[in-house]
Amino acid sequence: MQSFETLKSPNISFISVSQMLGLIRSYGAEHLIAGIADYLEQDYKRWLDFDKSPRFAAHSPEGVIELMPIGNHEKFSFKYVNGHPKNTQIGLQTVTAFGVLSDVESGYPLMLSEMTILTALRTAATSAMMAKYLAPKNAKTMAMIGCGAQSEFQVTAFNKLLGISEIRLFDIDSNAMSKCAKNLANKNINIVMCDSAAEVVKGADIITTCTADKKNATILTSDMVPAGVHINAIGGDCPGKTELSKSLLERADIFVEFEPQTRIEGDIQQLPAQSMVTEMYRVIRGECSGRTSDAQLTIFDGVGFAIEDYSALRYFYDLVSKNGQCQAIELLASPQDPRNLFGLIDTPSAASGTKAGSDITEKENIASASVELS
Repeated sequence: MQSFETLKSPNISFISVSQMLGLIRSYGAEHLIAGIADYLEQDYKRWLDFDKSPRFAAHSPEGVIELMPIGNHEKFSFKYVNGHPKNTQIGLQTVTAFGVLSDVESGYPLMLSEMTILTALRTAATSAMMAKYLAPKNAKTMAMIGCGAQSEFQVTAFNKLLGISEIRLFDIDSNAMSKCAKNLANKNINIVMCDSAAEVVKGADIITTCTADKKNATILTSDMVPAGVHINAIGGDCPGKTELSKSLLERADIFVEFEPQTRIEGDIQQLPAQSMVTEMYRVIRGECSGRTSDAQLTIFDGVGFAIEDYSALRYFYDLVSKNGQCQAIELLASPQDPRNLFGLIDTPSAASGTKAGSDITEKENIASASVELS
């Protein structure tokens, strides 16, 4: 349980978009991705301690809105996230998100954070962490199919955690490829622009598919992929949205996060319910093998699971708790007598012991956060 004084405060830690960007500039995306990957590995090893369920999803023809909850005996987290592929046509993002980390013993929230950027970091960290167990040894070349908002994060993670030094890019939108290449220009990575999916996979040790259309698509067919490759398939994440051909899936050893969720949302929705897959926690805990030979074709059918948001929020909560680099927001009513909530209505300042929320300036919030988190 968190300290009584921390929980007694009406303020909780808050990481805004501006502060998330400031943390990335201070520490570097590579450092933060590596830190999240370490926490991911820790939490996957504790997989059996978590209360897990598939995410709640509200689907529409245009996209999906989801809630992703998970918890253990220490902390609970949830993320609100949307996925609307056509948003970019009207100047909006495909994915936006925010999340909460809470103390389980008291039920009090500890931190509210933006998670549009943090989801990009944790998705990349997850892909690269899984690839440590599944990719060919000494892999150096990765094909990136789909050069949208996630692409540069994927490249950064694979470069940092696996030493990938050449990236082959393909997107049906040439502007997206140019954007990705420009953003990666200052990295020590050789970038190759390709004209087709068939061309981009040539010579690749790892193939990442990260496309956004909400439909059953075939980005990769079996004849395009030789033995020995690892496929990091992260674009299929809801019913009716796939990237890999069924024949390619049938050739490979398939690894997933949480099987009940991936059966609904992943590429394996194309396969019979009894088809063989391995949940990655078993590999990370040493209960099952990941890659076993140079000729093995492996697929990580990644749809994103709540434990990854938990790990990312836990990592950032620990980070800002040590350095105070976040604001605080007055989110919780805090009467001096916890049974006298009505008393706040008559004498809000006296009853709560704090200024009204509208009177607290951002400067005071930051100062408060520094005190609370030190």
